[in-house]
Amino acid sequence: MSSVEEHNISPTGTRSANKPDASGHGPPPFKWSHLWGPAVVNPVNLKSYTLPIFNLKDPYARSFHLSWLGFFVAFLSWFAFPPLIPDAIKSDLKLTNAQVANSNIIALVATLFVRIIVGPLVDHYGPRKVMAGLLVLGAIPSGLAGTAHNASTLYALRFFIGILGGTFVPCQAWTSAFFDKNCVGTANALVGGWGNGGATFAIMTSLFESLRSRGMSQHVAWRAAFAIVPAPILLFVAVLTILFGQDHPAGRWSERHNLPATALAAQTGHEVHYDSDEKRGGDISPKKGDEEAITVRQVEDPEADIFVQSTVDVAVNESLTWKSAATILTTPLTWLPTLAYLTTFGLELAIDAQMASVLFNLFNKRIQGFDQTRAGYYTSILPFGGYIGDLFINKFWTLGCGLFMGVCCLAGGFYLQNNMLPKAPHCKYLPTLMGVFSLAAIFSELGNGANFALVPHCNSYNNGVMSGLVGSFGNLGGIIFALVFRFQTEVGKAFWIMGVICIAINVLLIAVPVPKY
Repeated sequence: MSSVEEHNISPTGTRSANKPDASGHGPPPFKWSHLWGPAVVNPVNLKSYTLPIFNLKDPYARSFHLSWLGFFVAFLSWFAFPPLIPDAIKSDLKLTNAQVANSNIIALVATLFVRIIVGPLVDHYGPRKVMAGLLVLGAIPSGLAGTAHNASTLYALRFFIGILGGTFVPCQAWTSAFFDKNCVGTANALVGGWGNGGATFAIMTSLFESLRSRGMSQHVAWRAAFAIVPAPILLFVAVLTILFGQDHPAGRWSERHNLPATALAAQTGHEVHYDSDEKRGGDISPKKGDEEAITVRQVEDPEADIFVQSTVDVAVNESLTWKSAATILTTPLTWLPTLAYLTTFGLELAIDAQMASVLFNLFNKRIQGFDQTRAGYYTSILPFGGYIGDLFINKFWTLGCGLFMGVCCLAGGFYLQNNMLPKAPHCKYLPTLMGVFSLAAIFSELGNGANFALVPHCNSYNNGVMSGLVGSFGNLGGIIFALVFRFQTEVGKAFWIMGVICIAINVLLIAVPVPKY
């Protein structure tokens, strides 16, 4: 029998007995006090059962907030160009519509490759260092954005600024390392949703207009906007990440295998791959000044089934090897969230990029609520998708969102194709169109959250690689759908083609089994 005691544990992992805990094994029932109290931690893997988001003294809370904040400022710079292109950059650089579209695709292509590369780096160096490194690297081309003087230089700058899109990988891997399976989907969805918060449009356009009102010319104002906001805040958050972030619940990234989880994994036959700089065994000494306490349920017999029920309970990030890479790529489970995310996030990118211009062209005016500011509303639904994903770790919620999203696009596409005739009274169709495509966008975000509730359960020993692979395929979906719009000039047909693609992929994925929860 295993006995349960309440312990105090420093952020580096050293435990000291305190007093008996009568709350029992496993995740505790939800209490509002968990939001500001100390984290309640699984003794096997040191991951938190709770989300103490208002307790900034807690290393779990700091890691949570730094993960979304890093992605937020990266997203701000990554998408700082689109809000300014229609009114300022396009006319200043004398760009054609095709050149603007090409620059958007180039930014997505860059991020696709960066996310694939960043995944293994996260597993090897840890999410904190990779996050800070990407923010610093991305600050350089962001600071140079004002040097663009033609389409070619714009392409180059947007390609290298696309590095910042890679921050989504350490953002997701960081929370996956700190939060246990009962709440990791909610944590991942929150940091993804808050990071992709839709503030870019408001911030960049407001700053541009403010600079214009102070007497700056259009030529100077948009260039100054990049120097004033994106570059400085990227460097500032990178410093915060290094100073206040923590690599892993066990302390340093090199100490991540000093857990009961690693011993249990070895007992089940898993071959543990240590990095050359890793510390093996022994107690982990707390850093001077680390006095934060979290609640951990110590168990004398950590093999108890109540604590270890699946691979994710004992998995610790390991560096990618040729053997593990081959296993990941040939495992059907890898492609369940990967291809599903291609449809959900790909559709989100397509709607973000196309709906405003589609409605403007159809109705001859800007439609309030379908510009880039709508991203804030759509992404606010993302955490709900992750919460449902925590409750139902299975493919049916994930794929159901993708299927319903595809059906909405299919229906909206046919509706557009059949009703938007040159002499038709367009305005009477507007409520129906907005309703159908709003539903598609909502289920796109729900699907995004559900996908990243599933990712930690897939190839758990290489969560960084999985986050990178899934994230990169989301960008691939955006590129595919952007190309559909680029080469299919009939808008209705473009939308129903996207719907067919989404439905077909999600139907095929029904055959893939999900991991044991």
